[in-house]
Amino acid sequence: MATPGFWDDNESAQVVIDKVNQLKSQYDTFKNTEEAYEELELLLEMVEDENDSEMQKELEEKLNQTIQIVEDYELSQLLNGEYDQNNAVLELHPGAGGTESQDWGSMLLRMYTRWAESKGFQVETLDYQAGDEAGIKSVTLLIKGYNAYGYLKSEKGVHRLVRISPFDSNSRRHTSFCSVDVMPELANDINIEVKPDDIKVDTFRASGAGGQHINKTDSAVRITHIPTGFVVSSQAQRSQLKNREQAMSMLKAKLYQLEIEKQEQEAAAIKGEQLEIGWGSQIRSYVFHPYSMVKDHRTNYEVGNTQPIMDGDIDGFIDAYLRWKL
Repeated sequence: MATPGFWDDNESAQVVIDKVNQLKSQYDTFKNTEEAYEELELLLEMVEDENDSEMQKELEEKLNQTIQIVEDYELSQLLNGEYDQNNAVLELHPGAGGTESQDWGSMLLRMYTRWAESKGFQVETLDYQAGDEAGIKSVTLLIKGYNAYGYLKSEKGVHRLVRISPFDSNSRRHTSFCSVDVMPELANDINIEVKPDDIKVDTFRASGAGGQHINKTDSAVRITHIPTGFVVSSQAQRSQLKNREQAMSMLKAKLYQLEIEKQEQEAAAIKGEQLEIGWGSQIRSYVFHPYSMVKDHRTNYEVGNTQPIMDGDIDGFIDAYLRWKL
């Protein structure tokens, strides 16, 4: 940063600054962990010398705090993939089932938004298609923050809801599905070839959340990748050019993700493992009736109280997944 001419290219300079801030955060977290351990040792010695009940209570509280600090730091060290530190692009696509499934999609949208906000991440809506009566038809979010992709990659797959439907006049139990796709936001210099003949570009008027400029010009962009059938859309920006750039970046991220999945499947085949990857994988069930439970089918991690989960407290599932992948 002290190099002459560092600020000549603001975009490149910002990349370096972000990296410096990330490294500083890692260092500070480690030092805080070290200090918490040293404080705990000192407090333990005082309790052993004085045998004071109040101090014993303080020691127990400090121990629980230190355990949480150590676990958080340990979790951050598991995020060592090539793009784990990147921002994340998260897509929600409700399955068949009309209003019931679309409402389930909006519940997951709220869950992930609240989780991101609790982490101090920024959430930007790239594409929003409202449901016919309630909920969503599809949503694409850009979640900006250090390690956002590393955390959220655990959420890729199909999420199942079982509940008494509020849209059923007979109060019957319904099962709904919503697919969640997660990709890293890739830098423009990532070398992923997209042939012009392989894509179809459509423009349309933006709708939903996005500001007063929506519905005035055909600024929104939809790109279809013909060989794979991937479809990406962006309507968050005012200009068609910016939306096209954003959509193309999302397409490249999808193609990158596809290549990674192929490599994992090949590696699993060599090892003789049964590895299920893709849009059809049901990874988690959320049961509201006849009992309350959220269970991840990959790690078998489960929670009996559904409300905190729906309010964004999904760190337990993320932690279990990252440790399961080791």
